[in-house]
This record gives sequence, C-alpha cells and structure tokens, in this order.
Amino acid sequence: MQGGELVIRLPGRTRSPETTILRHKEVHHFFFLPFREQPIYSTRAHVFQIDPNTKKNWVPTSKHAVTVSYFYDSTRNVYRIISLDGSKAIINSTITPNMTFTKTSQKFGQWADSRANTVYGLGFSSEHHLVKFADKFAEFKEAARLAKEKSQEKMELTSTPSQESGAGEIQSPLTPESINGTDDERVTPDATPNSEPRTEPTQNALPFSHSSTITKHWEAELAALKSNNAKLTAALLESTANVKQWKQQLAAYQEEAERLHKRVTELECMSGQTNVIKSHKTELNHTIEELESTLKTKEEEMERLKEEVENANQLQAQRDSLAQKLQETETRNKELEEQLTEVEHRLEASQLEQEAFRKNLKTLLEILDGKIFELTELRDNLAKLIECS
Repeated sequence: MQGGELVIRLPGRTRSPETTILRHKEVHHFFFLPFREQPIYSTRAHVFQIDPNTKKNWVPTSKHAVTVSYFYDSTRNVYRIISLDGSKAIINSTITPNMTFTKTSQKFGQWADSRANTVYGLGFSSEHHLVKFADKFAEFKEAARLAKEKSQEKMELTSTPSQESGAGEIQSPLTPESINGTDDERVTPDATPNSEPRTEPTQNALPFSHSSTITKHWEAELAALKSNNAKLTAALLESTANVKQWKQQLAAYQEEAERLHKRVTELECMSGQTNVIKSHKTELNHTIEELESTLKTKEEEMERLKEEVENANQLQAQRDSLAQKLQETETRNKELEEQLTEVEHRLEASQLEQEAFRKNLKTLLEILDGKIFELTELRDNLAKLIECS
C-alpha cells in the first residue's frame, strides 16, 4: 500500500507477463500494469493537459484530486508517471533525460511529453508537495540518463566481440564434412585394412608384422579423427549459442531502431508545428513583458504605499503625542478651573467683607459727623458764653 494505492499480484491469471493491479481507495476500478513495474512514490494533485487546439489554455482531465505515482520498470530500467481517474489512465508518461519539470507557481508545475504530444500540468494542495514531486522528477530523470548511457556502453561492448567472432567464422567455416570427415576419410579406415587381405591370394602376401603396423596406424588416425570430431562438435554448439545471442541482440537493435524511427516521425510531426510554437512563444514573450511592466508598476505602487504607511505611522505617533499633551492640558485646565473657582469664592467672601467694612465705615462716619456737629454746637455755645462773660 503506497500513497492510497493497493498493489497485489495475481498468480492465477493466464495473463503474460504476470500483472499487478492498481486500485484507488475512492473508486473500485482496476488498471493492469506489468508486474515488473512497482510504484516508488505517490502523491495527490489535480491533473490538467494543454488544449491541443489553442496550445494556451489548460483543460482539466480530473474533476477532483487524483493519485499521481512514479513507477519503475526494473526489466527495461524505465521510469514512468501514471495517474488514473477511475479506470481511465489520464497520465502515462515515460521520463526521458531531455524532459524538464517547471514550477510555474507556488502550487502548480508542468512538463512536456513529446511521445504523447502534449503538456501535463499538476495542481498541488501545498508548495511542499510540489517541491517534493519536482525533486523526485529530477532524481528519476538523472537515473534515466545514467541508465541510457550504460545501455549505450553495453551495446558498444557487445557489438565489438560479435564482429570479431564473425570474422573468425569466415576464415574457418564449420561444415558437416569438416566435423564428421569426408566420405573418403570415413570409408578409408575400415575399407583399407580389409582390402589388403582380400588381395593377398592373387598377389604376393605381405609380412604379418607389416599388416599389424598399418592397422595401428589407421586406429591412431581414427582416434585423432574422433577427437577432432568432438572438438568441432563443441565449437558448433558454442557457435549456435553465439548465434542465438546475436539474434537476441539483433532483435533488441531492431526494436530500438523502430523506437528511434517512431521518435523521428514524432519529431517530424513536431517540426511541422514549429511556426505555431514560435507564434505561441512570441505571444508568451509579449505576455511576459506585459506582466513585467505590470509587476514594475505594482512595485512602484507598493513603494508609494510603504512611504504612505511610514508617513501614517509618523502621523499616528504625532497624534498620540498630541493626544497625550491634550490630556495633560485638560488635566491642567481642570486644576486651573478648580483654582479659579476657589479664587472666585475667596473674591466673593472678600467682597462681602468689603461691603460690611463699608457699611461699618459709613456708620462710623455718620456717628463721627454727629459728634462733630455736637462739638461744633458745644464750641459755639462756649464761644457765646465767653462773649457773654
């Protein structure tokens, strides 16, 4: 179980090669994959494809977030990106060394697949998932590049010995006659020893010792021929095994040639779309320039807003200072008002005291005037008395 996917092996199926089943938790549909491919990393994302008509707009291929997995084929040493929406494979992309995964925003990334002749886009729930998916893409892309280089080196090494052994075959070809001997060589060892005694009654008989020497000679020749026959048979078997190996290599080369031919065809198809891609690139450049201009304007506006915010902060500080001073002034004003009220009370009391003092003074003046009038009358009377006396 990896990334919400269940991978099981079906031993009872007659499908060849053995297969695995990929099943999502949300939907109970099945998608058969070769057993040699295993998921090595899974995540969830919204899947998009570029509009094949406009080559500009994104077309969603899934209504909701689906599981997107990296698969590794250990037999072919190939990495693939696969995603299913129900029983439909919406992504089936083989990673090649010339692919590039581009992060276009904090939560969106894309890559172009020339074999599928489309551009895939993935929308993630967070930037962390996007960064991890991009890191895995770069890692598997590098692994695909190293695997391709090793495969090319292996092809070069295997092609060199096959050519040398082929040249050796031309110089010393193996034929049935060279393995089993010619008809004359096969008959001679048996016929010659028997032919000599048959001719003895009509010719002079050879000594018995000479006939025994000839027989030993032919027996030695026969043993040498059998030894050569065994060696040649072993060489033939080895050559047959080499021929099988060369046939397998030839089949692999033919398969690679077919793949390269398809690739050339795809590139030719892509070259026909060069003008469309160039126009699309020009439009993208114009759009980028407009976006850069807009971004520059926004940056200037942001700088202006920053200055205004700084000025507002200064004004706020001044306002706080003035508010504090105003509060202090109001407190001082209240104190002065209280002092003024107290002075007014004192002034009223002083005025009352002055009024009372005036009244008392007026009374004293009236009394003084009466006393002065009485003294004047007393003087006048005294004066009259003096005059009369």
